[in-house]
Amino acid sequence: MRIRLCLAALSLVGGAGLATLTTPTASAATCADLDVVAARGTLEPGTLGLIVGDPVFSALQQKITGKTLSSYAVNYPADLSLTSAATGNADLVNHVNAQAAACPNQRFILVGYSQGANVVDNSMGISSDGAVVGSPIVATIPAAVEPKVAAVLLFGNPIRALGKSVTGTYQSRTIDFCATGDPICQNGGTDVLAHLGYTSDAGAAATFAAGKV
Repeated sequence: MRIRLCLAALSLVGGAGLATLTTPTASAATCADLDVVAARGTLEPGTLGLIVGDPVFSALQQKITGKTLSSYAVNYPADLSLTSAATGNADLVNHVNAQAAACPNQRFILVGYSQGANVVDNSMGISSDGAVVGSPIVATIPAAVEPKVAAVLLFGNPIRALGKSVTGTYQSRTIDFCATGDPICQNGGTDVLAHLGYTSDAGAAATFAAGKV
């Protein structure tokens, strides 16, 4: 029921005004200094994600000066199927590995919203299995590539409703937003619309990332 409510609210709010946001075009610029890898939320429209990915990328472009940025939208269904998050997990790791091989000096900013946060969690080796639209881990960023991840930006992260969070190697590079009452990331949360308000955190997320690059 919570998932259906959130998806219904996403559709309504998107139609009511979020669609007016300017969405940047994802690009695969050759060996940019920073590659922003974004996994959108369940059924979220937009190039990188209308609610989080697109506004965060725009904010990063403003906050990070003197460096070139490219972007990549994780290629996965972002639906309610049992294999959706696992598909995103595999694609994110494959992309990062390929970029690391082709562009040895490139660093990464990982962005995940809702189900997309599950994708990022899994890719860092933190299982989202048992979380809303989660999955078991199918791939992880190799230890040799891990230092290239400059920052991790998570929003409405479903594992938090399980009492889990990002710990270990990536903890100091991660900021994890969970709005008060968001039922996807807060156990017992009842404010469905709170899950759709993370656009307002784009600037804070970009400021955090800028301090890590």
